[in-house]
Amino acid sequence: MTSIAETGYDDRIARLPCWSGNIEIAPLPGGLSNASFLVTDGSGRHVVRFGRDFPFHHVLRERELMTARAAHACGLAPRIEYAEPGVMVSAFIEARTWKAEDVCANPGRVAKLIREFHAKLPAEISGPGFMFWVFHVIRDYARTLRAGESRFVPRLPAFLEIAAEMEGAQVPLPIVFGHNDLLPANFLDDGKRLWLIDFEYAGFSTAMFDLAGAASNAGMNDEQAHELLTAYFGRVPDETILRSHAAMQCASLLREAMWSMVSELHLDAPGVDYVAYTQENLSKLDAALARYRARYGKA
Repeated sequence: MTSIAETGYDDRIARLPCWSGNIEIAPLPGGLSNASFLVTDGSGRHVVRFGRDFPFHHVLRERELMTARAAHACGLAPRIEYAEPGVMVSAFIEARTWKAEDVCANPGRVAKLIREFHAKLPAEISGPGFMFWVFHVIRDYARTLRAGESRFVPRLPAFLEIAAEMEGAQVPLPIVFGHNDLLPANFLDDGKRLWLIDFEYAGFSTAMFDLAGAASNAGMNDEQAHELLTAYFGRVPDETILRSHAAMQCASLLREAMWSMVSELHLDAPGVDYVAYTQENLSKLDAALARYRARYGKA
């Protein structure tokens, strides 16, 4: 196993000008494309997150930093204590990182947090607006995979056909500012309330993508997804909303799988098996598509 010293992160962390006294450094688990560390100094504990721009993933760290600060201003994320190109230092929150079963067990709490994020963030967002539309992302990933001669090039027409079908099933909703990466590990629970972290993909979007991403990434069943939608919209969802949500879950899983395909070409995070992650999400996509087609047929 590669040590922190061997990666060079320890020296980079030690040189940051934000510490009070001596520091202790420990790696934090998780993260498919970034490296994070828990740093303890004389003033307490902090999280250091390293990440560079990933144009192939539409990730710009300047926008991520702005969103993290906006989310903190809304009371939904930890405070950013220091930042420089490629590095963010945030306050450490004594909280438990959620797993899929936590998301599934708390659809009402998840819906409340998503709705609050969507409602509050626009007033704090600054600079050029960024639009996240998952179907554009999928189409652009297909271009990146073709250019990189990915092993999945023969399957791209089928992926794009699925995306077009699911895009056609969407219902018009007000534009919100979405998180757009609601993996279970991006929810923190301090025992009293929930927090959100990791804003690489945040941008103006449709609420349906966050609702579908939270459900699909955690593997919610129909009853849990129905409760999530009811809590978010404040009413029992009609059939058009249910179909749109089911279709967007397929799109969310397709995007996650294609994210991993692109990562196979461009990323090499220690300890991350992108090939296995691709297959995991393709298997989830197959299951979600089968459920969708069983209920709604094929367009």
